[in-house]
Amino acid sequence: MSTVSTENYLKTVYSSAGTGRKPVSTASVAKKLGITNAATSEMAKKLAGNGYLSYAPYKGVELTEKGKAVALKVIRRHRLWELFLLKTLDLSWEQVHDEAEILEHSASDFLIDKIDQYLDFPSFDPHGAPIPDADGKLPEMPEQIELGNCNFPGDYKIVRVSAKSNEIMRYFSGLGLKLDESITTVKKLSFDNSVTLLIDNKEVTLSEKMCKCIFVTSKKG
Repeated sequence: MSTVSTENYLKTVYSSAGTGRKPVSTASVAKKLGITNAATSEMAKKLAGNGYLSYAPYKGVELTEKGKAVALKVIRRHRLWELFLLKTLDLSWEQVHDEAEILEHSASDFLIDKIDQYLDFPSFDPHGAPIPDADGKLPEMPEQIELGNCNFPGDYKIVRVSAKSNEIMRYFSGLGLKLDESITTVKKLSFDNSVTLLIDNKEVTLSEKMCKCIFVTSKKG
């Protein structure tokens, strides 16, 4: 049975690999987990020995099918918990992540499946990230555009927010930004790449860094 540290390690490798599933450096894993490079390398050797990943010094780590299955299982738990906490306990956007980090390791498969059923088998979490099903299959993602790459002016719908900072999420909540919210892009300033939007007929301006956290889909067609 996998431990919390094993689950966190495998989840971090999966999330860091991106869509290309490229090898991930142990240094980047160490940074995200907040542990030393030496500890990360030792963990990699242990997990490689248990068949969860492949590891070669200076070449990074890659998940095996066994490791990928564990990572997707933890991600499924995390994202279902986020949605459950938001919908049933009315926790805010920025609160659900930290709580889900704890709960993702502590529930039985039976309970997770019941939560999935209770939520009517959702495809996406409160931030628009895909939720793996019980077999580890991910739903098809809608075509997405980073906010800063939109047309100006244009009408869009928010489909994903990838900010890891609770401070940024609180700021977005205060502006009225949320998943499936309709927005209109107004202008983009070339000197700093900030973007001005209309949200509920209210004009707001977001920095380039904030724009990189927001993904939208066009409302045309």
